[in-house]
Amino acid sequence: MCKKKRRDLAPDEQHVLEHGHLRLLSSPEDIARCDQAIVEHHYLHNVTLVGEHLRYAFLYRGEWLAVATWSSAAFHLKDRDRFIGWSPEQCRRRRGLLANNSRLLVFPERHSPNLISRFMKLMLGQLAADWQQRWGHPLVLVESFVDPRFYQGTAYKVSGWSHLGRTAGWKRQADDFYEKHDAPKQIWVRELVKKACVKLRAPVLPPAWAKVEASVPPHCTAKAEQIRSLMEAVRAELPEFRRAEALAYPIAGLLCLMVMAAAQGVIRGPQDLADYADTLSQAQLRALRFRHQGSSGDIRCPKKTTFGRVLHEVDDEVVERVLLRWQEQILGPSQDRIVILDGKKIRHGGVEIVNAVNSTGRFLGSVVTQAKSNEIPAGRQLLRQQDLLGKIVLGDALHTQTETAQQILYEQGGDYLLTVKGNQPTLQKTLETLFVKQAFSPSAHGADAGIPAGAQPGAAGDALAGLSGSHAQSGGLPGGPLSGPPGDAGQAQGQVEPGGDLSLEQFDPGRTASPRDALAQARLLGH
Repeated sequence: MCKKKRRDLAPDEQHVLEHGHLRLLSSPEDIARCDQAIVEHHYLHNVTLVGEHLRYAFLYRGEWLAVATWSSAAFHLKDRDRFIGWSPEQCRRRRGLLANNSRLLVFPERHSPNLISRFMKLMLGQLAADWQQRWGHPLVLVESFVDPRFYQGTAYKVSGWSHLGRTAGWKRQADDFYEKHDAPKQIWVRELVKKACVKLRAPVLPPAWAKVEASVPPHCTAKAEQIRSLMEAVRAELPEFRRAEALAYPIAGLLCLMVMAAAQGVIRGPQDLADYADTLSQAQLRALRFRHQGSSGDIRCPKKTTFGRVLHEVDDEVVERVLLRWQEQILGPSQDRIVILDGKKIRHGGVEIVNAVNSTGRFLGSVVTQAKSNEIPAGRQLLRQQDLLGKIVLGDALHTQTETAQQILYEQGGDYLLTVKGNQPTLQKTLETLFVKQAFSPSAHGADAGIPAGAQPGAAGDALAGLSGSHAQSGGLPGGPLSGPPGDAGQAQGQVEPGGDLSLEQFDPGRTASPRDALAQARLLGH
């Protein structure tokens, strides 16, 4: 059977293809005109765009011949996800690098050969750059659906798209509800970047793409069984204290939800907690024992006001105790030797908090700074709650203090790596001299001929000299509780602290932590 011969283009049709141009629609008037045309002439008669989106028009001599819309990609497409080869979690975090050609319309009486393919070519050549400018990140792959009852997808085929298969015939009606419509559509995809699929399924994204993944908020990944085990721990620590009318969301379930959110980095307040709650499935909500709402039988997620009230009522120590216990249950005991002090100010909350985390970001505890105080005493209080034996404490210049260093080194048996800046000139100068290249001398003072051989240049045991608040004292730490009386270095060696049996080279691991006084909201939101 011979193929039907394609007719040659008329001169005016060729002129349209050569001189027609693309316009990105941004003005309210152009957007309204585009939407009205789609509602009137597209077979779906609907122009609802999901998430990030753009609109284009194809113009010839000022006249609109066609329009198209692009919006966020579909949540789940079995054939697309198999084609890319990424995991469900990669899909969730990287889906922003995809877009969907949600509407494509040629105006009635404006059809001409090759018009749609020309329009598509112009859009694909400009789409990634326009998306970058409008939404701050690139696009690397696009998708579209074609209803085979009306079209065959020819425009996509000739534009280099790949036909993957068909949808399952479900329509998304709400966040957690789908409706079967029994009208499966063809799935078409096209890479905008060479080897986009390989890069999308790679363990690490290219740096230019990574910002999309970093901006995706966390969602609850806990299994129902894990949630139930956490619920048991919470109920043992915190009995219900609210009125029966408020028990659509039991306090144990709310606290479990907040603990899970804090463990995944949800830190910015009740609205963020409400957004996190929206990611929970019905099975997860049932595990939290939230009650069914209305006649639908669905469980509604708690909103911002609910979290706001609970955060002000709940005991902060209970929250942290449950969080740390559940974290250890899920992750096992921490084997990390690093303890990092990190101070934060809670935006719009008027609260400053000091957190402790390890090198992997695992939460170790937090303390709220007292009124008219700062991070320094709060940091020391937080360190007393940690087991520092054999560990290294990292902190910024604010924590480079004599008392803090003494506590870490001598009282709790740890080491420290603290930042030194220009606001501590004496200490900075002392440290700088340690890295100056000097001539070798058996007396260790070859660089300074004025110091007799065998003499000490300064007080023995003064390893912390120069730290903030320090002053030189012979035979001990400068200005610290372990310092001995003034005297020469020889007399100070091995001196014992009054009331104890420890020399200056020993530590006392038996010190107990001081009482904690913090706010539940800052505790949760500062992590």
